[in-house]
Amino acid sequence: MNSSLNLWVIPILPLAGAAINGFLGKKSSRQAVTAIALFFSGAAFTMALWVALRFSSLVLPHTEYLAHWIRIGVPGYPHYFSVDFAFYLDQLSLVMLLVVTGVGFLIHIYSVGYMWDDPSYYRFFSYLNLFMFFMLTLVLANNYLVMFIGWEGVGLASYLLIGFWFTKDSAASAGKKAFIVNRIGDFGFLIALFLIIKHFGSLNFEQVFQSIAPMSAETAGTGLLTAIGILLMVGACGKSAQIPLYIWLPDAMEGPTPVSALIHAATMVTAGVYMVSRSHVIFERAPTALTVVAIIGTLTAFFAATIGIAQTDIKKVLAYSTVSQLGYMFMACGAGAFSAGIFHLMTHAFFKGLLFLAAGSVIHAVGGEQDMRKMGGLRSYIPWTFLTMGIATLAIAGIPPLAGFWSKDEILWKAYQVSWVYWLVGLITAFITSFYMFRLLFMTFFGDYRGAQADAHGHGSHVHDAHGHGEPHESPMVMLVPLMILAVLSLVGGLVGIGNRFEHFLAPVFGSPESVEAASHGTEMLLMGVSVAAAVLGAWVAYVLYCSRPELPQKIADSLGGFYQTVVHKYYVDEIYAAVFVRPLIEGSTRILWQDVDRKVIDAAVNDAGDGARQVSDEARHMQSGNIRSYAGWIAAGSALVIAFMIWTWMGAR
Repeated sequence: MNSSLNLWVIPILPLAGAAINGFLGKKSSRQAVTAIALFFSGAAFTMALWVALRFSSLVLPHTEYLAHWIRIGVPGYPHYFSVDFAFYLDQLSLVMLLVVTGVGFLIHIYSVGYMWDDPSYYRFFSYLNLFMFFMLTLVLANNYLVMFIGWEGVGLASYLLIGFWFTKDSAASAGKKAFIVNRIGDFGFLIALFLIIKHFGSLNFEQVFQSIAPMSAETAGTGLLTAIGILLMVGACGKSAQIPLYIWLPDAMEGPTPVSALIHAATMVTAGVYMVSRSHVIFERAPTALTVVAIIGTLTAFFAATIGIAQTDIKKVLAYSTVSQLGYMFMACGAGAFSAGIFHLMTHAFFKGLLFLAAGSVIHAVGGEQDMRKMGGLRSYIPWTFLTMGIATLAIAGIPPLAGFWSKDEILWKAYQVSWVYWLVGLITAFITSFYMFRLLFMTFFGDYRGAQADAHGHGSHVHDAHGHGEPHESPMVMLVPLMILAVLSLVGGLVGIGNRFEHFLAPVFGSPESVEAASHGTEMLLMGVSVAAAVLGAWVAYVLYCSRPELPQKIADSLGGFYQTVVHKYYVDEIYAAVFVRPLIEGSTRILWQDVDRKVIDAAVNDAGDGARQVSDEARHMQSGNIRSYAGWIAAGSALVIAFMIWTWMGAR
């Protein structure tokens, strides 16, 4: 019998920190706000480590019921439905728990230095703690409804954090855009939940999956599980920024850089990958839905990577890189390699969190500038930032033996076993990824510093948090220590995948990995060599274009003409959405709701009612004329009516 782990304590700790700083932080010192934020987020991480240490002694999956929630009908009778507020621990939720609390705690520490001078320092940490609460609720939920609470909660928290500098129109608009686009995906998620309730009578993971397990795969077309799987993927597309709902994530870079690291690299955007992986029983019996996941992931990985090539804002490059890497994770899930997707989720949290935090250190160093064309030569000014960002770049490019190499190679190998098309697109994406990441590294840290010349032309920073001024300078240790820790994890974090150890660890959740014939190991090694060669080639091309021949990129851009401008403008997807959906909706609501409904119906009804009331009041006013003879007449008329009514009643009774 399992003893209680008190799993509820893990999410409640950051919630307490959010409440204390939210209510009392405005009148507290920065030191007090810092202590509260770091204590409660650090305590959650410590508790997660304690759970991990006891994990091997548990009977899994481990469920802790906190409270009865919904009860409809009578137990034992048809149509009975119940949902408990309960938490669920298995190998998958443990991985997510450690990633969310561990990386989240490091980002909290980094934020102390990055946000110290912000006037709303307390509000930032309140929101950051609140986000951790909802994310932990999402990954610990034992049923889809509790997961949905966390799902919606991280959407709310991301809205607050993306629009943190709400006095800036672009930040406020980015927050609203993220919120609205996520609602579109959530609509699909909700319909999937309704279908699950209708056909399986429960939202509890174990009960639903036990009901589905005996069902055969829907190979002869589409069916219930296919519909549920595709609708769940619609929700995942919103939260994890996949085609066609990816458009909110690049704009979300308007938030402070620690927000980008926490939400858009390590945690929130991986919620869709986690949800699809948690629902693997459904997808494994719905091959069509699984194919949809693979196609969307593969297309997103390639499409976003091509946009990243031409971006000049350092955070926008990383934003499209995040969209692309999430596509890799969905490609793995669509290939049925859920453990490979979660493996890449974990390693991506390390190196992409590091990339965003290092980008924040660069922005801090150059006084808030984000345009890489106004950087250059920074490796001599900020050597520690350069070293850690270089490690992260090698990791995301897939250079062995860093973390990204192991997880990306695993995904490409599993994708190849399903279809060589997925593998080829993934390989091309790996080349592009290596190219644009080394392009970022070379433009930022190599050559001569271009900031002074750029400032001479009057181009100012477009970022709120301009910490620095004058010559570029290294960040304080409170920002550098999290970079160093994440750099170590980016170096060695992938080693847990050697010998399929990570896959075997998750086997109780996803099933035992299929044995691979010895003859195919040669193919796997060959494909591994090809993927590494693609990464090295991408780095070499970036070196040629941005170090040895820096005049070439502009010549190439000029020769490509309209195509290059199309890529720079992100294929005009935002403009197309605005023309097809946004403007017609706004104009339609303005014309129909305001001009027709509001003015012609509501206003007319109110005005007519006013005229009618005025006429009635005019008539009634004559009754209160002050004339005694008039009053006597009204009394006589009333009395006559009463007497007539009494006589009529009496005659009727006889």
